[in-house]
Amino acid sequence: MKRRQFLTNAGTAAFTAVASTGLMSAALPAGLKKGEMLHTVIFDLKHPVDSSEANKFLNDGYAILTRIPGVHDFQVFRQVSPKNNFQYGFYMRFLNKEEFEVYTNHPDHNKFVVERWDKEVVCFQESDFVAF
Repeated sequence: MKRRQFLTNAGTAAFTAVASTGLMSAALPAGLKKGEMLHTVIFDLKHPVDSSEANKFLNDGYAILTRIPGVHDFQVFRQVSPKNNFQYGFYMRFLNKEEFEVYTNHPDHNKFVVERWDKEVVCFQESDFVAF
């Protein structure tokens, strides 16, 4: 019972923290359609959790990456599961592989990676999924 209460409290705190940063976007789609891609990355920052530096990174990432053509349903998450050691997550959807390639090769994405990601992210796990 204590674990369930902890998870409930942690989830509420995480939702409040993300909502207060202004990073909440539209609700997630019900599911991927055939050919669509889901790009996720979970990561740790060198900054303390919920610090102004961490919030700046997350806000800047949201602002920069959502301007890239083809990025849909971008979300920023704070990890709360005791089964996962990563602190944060980015989620985005692409209608097809071509949109994903535009994103991957876009100058704004590459600049964000070089100027911010490579300097502030200490470890990460990236996953890309397609619906079948």
